[in-house]
Amino acid sequence: MENITTLGEYIIENQSDFPYSSGELSKLLNSIKLASKMVNHEVNKAGLVDIIGGIGDVNVQGENQQKLDVFANTKFIQAITNRDIACGIVSEEVEDYISLHGSDNTNNGKYVVLMDPLDGSSNIDVNVSVGTIFSIFRRITPVGTPVELKDFLQPGSAQVAAGYIIYGTSTMLVYTTGKGVNGFTLNPATGSFYLSHPNIQIPENGQIYSVNEGNYSHFPQGVKNYIKYCQKEEENRPYTSRYIGSLVSDFHRNMIKGGVYLYPNCVKNKAGKLRLLYEANPIAFIAEQAGGKATNGHKRILDIIPTELHQRIPLFCGSSNMVEKLESFL
Repeated sequence: MENITTLGEYIIENQSDFPYSSGELSKLLNSIKLASKMVNHEVNKAGLVDIIGGIGDVNVQGENQQKLDVFANTKFIQAITNRDIACGIVSEEVEDYISLHGSDNTNNGKYVVLMDPLDGSSNIDVNVSVGTIFSIFRRITPVGTPVELKDFLQPGSAQVAAGYIIYGTSTMLVYTTGKGVNGFTLNPATGSFYLSHPNIQIPENGQIYSVNEGNYSHFPQGVKNYIKYCQKEEENRPYTSRYIGSLVSDFHRNMIKGGVYLYPNCVKNKAGKLRLLYEANPIAFIAEQAGGKATNGHKRILDIIPTELHQRIPLFCGSSNMVEKLESFL
């Protein structure tokens, strides 16, 4: 492994991409790396210790909280807070934004972090891949003043970094700072992430469509028509249906192999189910940086102006030609 770049080395080598930063963003990414290793350690012990299952509470989303949801949320908040770099955090598990203060009790952080600490956590009990998603913006309020709601309600096009960690057969951290997408795989023997997937590119076309077809009868007609198109025996079709139920896992597979991910609005979720700020935005940023596309069916995800912290939207993303074909049905 001597000749392979570690994540820490890569972050330091590419600090020049941020002339306005004095190393804070690099430290922030390192804090996310640290928390991800702690969460990975707990995920790998699931089933051996009392860390799986629900805790009996419901989060702000109306979803049953899993023990690992709470653990991951705590570890990421602690790691980010301890670096005195961010001025605020939004988490799927917390109703309001968290205002952070430095060790001198001032609010000098330049960045806000938005995150889903454990995406797909309901899969933990059955040993299926889960993940963490994060999005980073520069604050728009003056440094030194309290963080405000408008610091978080920025369009996805303003992101300075975004990424995800997938806890699977191997643990990977994939991220972008607007200069392409790179993937780093954790070596359990050394505890370091190594650059394993440089400059990831989504194939323009693919053979996979990912959607929860159990909700088919509740989908908009255009989505139903596209699914039938995917299933039709013609040219290079039918496509293969692959759906895990963890956004990170489904997107990661399609990014590597080529495919399209669909989570439309439906009768049960009229506005959609996925959250714009810490699910759709970071995934869309990564998709575009890898040469793919991401849309809500009518508009580019990164152009949407958020109106609330836990705003929900439909999401269609993946291989550019497949997303464009899907849009023609919508």
